[in-house]
Amino acid sequence: MYESRCDCVSRKIDPIQTGFIGDGIESCCVLALIDENGYPSASTVTISKADGIRWLTFLDGTGSSKTARIANCTRGSVCLSTPEYNISLVGTLDILTDPETKAEMWQEPIRAYFSGPDDPDYWVLRFNTERYSIYFADDESEARGTLSE
Repeated sequence: MYESRCDCVSRKIDPIQTGFIGDGIESCCVLALIDENGYPSASTVTISKADGIRWLTFLDGTGSSKTARIANCTRGSVCLSTPEYNISLVGTLDILTDPETKAEMWQEPIRAYFSGPDDPDYWVLRFNTERYSIYFADDESEARGTLSE
């Protein structure tokens, strides 16, 4: 039962991405990283693209505080919360700067911050899930597991 429910939520990630682009208190996506002093530091983020819960991407710039945190420690956690479920993911992060990935992930709304996909200060953050915990509000059940490559 849990695996089918996890697959169901995983399939919902793509359609609900728009809900994580500032849809008010209905949904929230938070990225937690370890700061330079060894403490957790959380930031709200917007999902750019996802492959279910296997990987998520976020767009950011080299000048953000996330860059220093990721350079210090590539481990992190993402929490996605809606009225229907809460998904906690634990995994590793990669900063992607290759032109192909940057062009593929580019979205016009971020032109306010970057000149275009070839802007050297623009990068893509990819979160690779290693394990997950999903809480389903409808029946107050929880599913936990690990993902393998």
